[in-house]
Amino acid sequence: MNKPITVLYVEDDEDIRDVSEMALEGDEFVLLSCCSGNEALEKAALSDPDLFLLDVMMPDMDGPTTLEHLRKLPHLSSTPAIFMTARVQPSEVKAYHDCGAIGVISKPFDPMMLAEQIKGLMAKEGL
Repeated sequence: MNKPITVLYVEDDEDIRDVSEMALEGDEFVLLSCCSGNEALEKAALSDPDLFLLDVMMPDMDGPTTLEHLRKLPHLSSTPAIFMTARVQPSEVKAYHDCGAIGVISKPFDPMMLAEQIKGLMAKEGL
């Protein structure tokens, strides 16, 4: 059996976070859940996640800004990132890719497909 994928997951909406946690719990993923960019930076400094899964629109620090700060931590400078957002116009998706995301999962998402979407995006990148 492969080792589980450790995901630093940042989502400010508790309901969405709960649904995602239920969708991803199991043998394939270990979630380090955070409710803000600042909490993510604190947890990231003490961990070595395989993937960042970031909400885009959050108060105080949005997803792209959170990613920018996470990338400044030397051990996380090349950790792959996926954004989750309802803002999926082509220009917005391009901007997410431009700031370093390997993919975008649109909200609302299908909880039954979330794990497969994540694994598919990682496989596409050869991860």
